[in-house]
Amino acid sequence: MAKNQKKRRRKKRRAAKILFIFELLILVVLVAGLFVYAQINKKLDVTQDTNFDLSKVEINEEVVETQVAKGYQLIALVGMNPADGDLEHNNSDTMIIACIDNDTKKVNLVSLYRDTYLRIGQDDEGNGMYNKANAAYAYFGPEGMLSMMNKNLDLNIADYVAIDFDALVEVVDELGGIDIDLTHDEIVFMNDYCVSVSDYTGKSFEPLDPDNPGVYTLNGVQATSYARIRYTAGWDFKRTQRQRLVISKIVEKAKGASLGQLSRIMDKVFPMIKTSFSKSEIIKLGSSILSYEIGDTMGFPFSHYMDDVEGLDCVVPITLEYNVSELHKRLFGEENYVVTSALKMYSDRIVENSGYGDEYIERALKVAQEVVPSGVSEADSM
Repeated sequence: MAKNQKKRRRKKRRAAKILFIFELLILVVLVAGLFVYAQINKKLDVTQDTNFDLSKVEINEEVVETQVAKGYQLIALVGMNPADGDLEHNNSDTMIIACIDNDTKKVNLVSLYRDTYLRIGQDDEGNGMYNKANAAYAYFGPEGMLSMMNKNLDLNIADYVAIDFDALVEVVDELGGIDIDLTHDEIVFMNDYCVSVSDYTGKSFEPLDPDNPGVYTLNGVQATSYARIRYTAGWDFKRTQRQRLVISKIVEKAKGASLGQLSRIMDKVFPMIKTSFSKSEIIKLGSSILSYEIGDTMGFPFSHYMDDVEGLDCVVPITLEYNVSELHKRLFGEENYVVTSALKMYSDRIVENSGYGDEYIERALKVAQEVVPSGVSEADSM
């Protein structure tokens, strides 16, 4: 058990991606909505993935649109690291499922841990391939990633949005920075993070003096680094508050931006996005999302261990069947959801390969509870 906890802490320290891809997407779409259609029509040309083939996206045969699921729209939101390649040929660093409830006007977010051990597809001989979830994009492209999500979670996701890490930095810089009230400890850790963010993005920053806490106007590198702080009082839970503060500041600043600023944001950020949505669908989403708000956020799987499976340092769902049943309960209110026969087979295979079956569920939940107290989702604390 101590080994699992040690690995979990090490994995969290390595985690470097921020969990607000969707909020950033909303910002970009809202910015686009401020322009006349002719301008949008031209700038959105760079975003649509014209090679995306929906016919290649698989779902489990028993998954049908129930009365409960009607009114929901599911979108896969993917954060990519352009340093590893491009938006088409590398692993997905961040995977978030946005569940849009068109009745309540709320958007719930499910973060699929990138190292989750799942069936990501099949090889040339038709044998199932089990690997870390983030490998599906690299092996099989966006269609394979959506298939992986659908078949391992009993969902029917047909659309995706992929965006790279530089986008947040560009948006903040074009808006002239955002004002944040910083404590001594926040300045210390932000300065540390700025070094890696600056190296990664090629953008500059000026270190701040920790002995002079107060309100500062942060540039893109600083704002991104501030949103990544995990080690002050409140630990990862406080980090989520910082992320939401950054987003609210960006939206507030964007509302007062000039058309020139907004146009430059579109020019710089849109090339960092690839999506299955058409231009008309993006515009429609942008116009409707104005009245929506972010609801619950959660990390998947809920019950899990960090362990080695077939030479891979993975997040092991315990069990996949249990976690998917719980996911459907939380997202759609489906009590006692019974997984499909295909998913049951995948779950049994993971149990066989990992050695963790039903008898470990309660213990794994307890370990997760020690890391993430009740009422605070693990996705929030990443």
